[in-house]
Amino acid sequence: MNRWKAATIHLSLSFAIAVLIGSLLYFVWFPSPYFTAAGASKLILLLMGVDVCIGPLLTLLVVNRNKPAKLLLLDLSVIGVLQAIAFGYGLYVIISSRPVFIVAEVDRLVMVTAGQLSDADLAKSLQPEFRKRSLTGPVLVGALPPKGKGSGDFALQVMETGKDIDQLPKYYLPYDQVIDDVMKRSKPLSSLKKATASQQAYLATLQAAHPTLTLKVLPLLRGEHSYSAIISPTSKRPIAVLAIDPW
Repeated sequence: MNRWKAATIHLSLSFAIAVLIGSLLYFVWFPSPYFTAAGASKLILLLMGVDVCIGPLLTLLVVNRNKPAKLLLLDLSVIGVLQAIAFGYGLYVIISSRPVFIVAEVDRLVMVTAGQLSDADLAKSLQPEFRKRSLTGPVLVGALPPKGKGSGDFALQVMETGKDIDQLPKYYLPYDQVIDDVMKRSKPLSSLKKATASQQAYLATLQAAHPTLTLKVLPLLRGEHSYSAIISPTSKRPIAVLAIDPW
């Protein structure tokens, strides 16, 4: 077998695996409308670089018709192991980075990833359905800090752990119990002054597609990154998330 044929076979297998994982990213782990805000585009590039490019390229370099079969098998085995390790690490990063909760709090939505929550904190949730990391896209929840005597303990816990309320599942509540108050602080689409021309055109198209509704905006935070979540005033759910600074 010549090196080009071997590399093509390797590329085809790697591409098939990448398409499978990419489909899981787009449709299951990082579903619309959170795909871009969750940083999935960069993760797909990482996956493609590790899985699709590196392995076949190394195969192209090592395959030689004049090389002894045992040595060729050893080379390909080493490449396979290295690619599997790199792919496994990339997949671990992807799974850890997947959004598992969208938390409505005060005047914003906060995206929480699987890696931001500890098993111990999840176990403290008062709602059984919030004690696990979703494998099928983020779950919408609300969060309210305790009032009265418990407020002091909460503030102390935040200072000691560095975790705000969005990373403390014991304060999670059903989304519908919180979102009405959060929506009172939402803003109209016209407030997005930092939108580009193409983003403004998209917003106009989005509003035109919902002629009987006045779409609203809430900030959506992921770490230090800020996005604008476009909210339906009837369902009170995000229908789009754009890379526009909402502040």
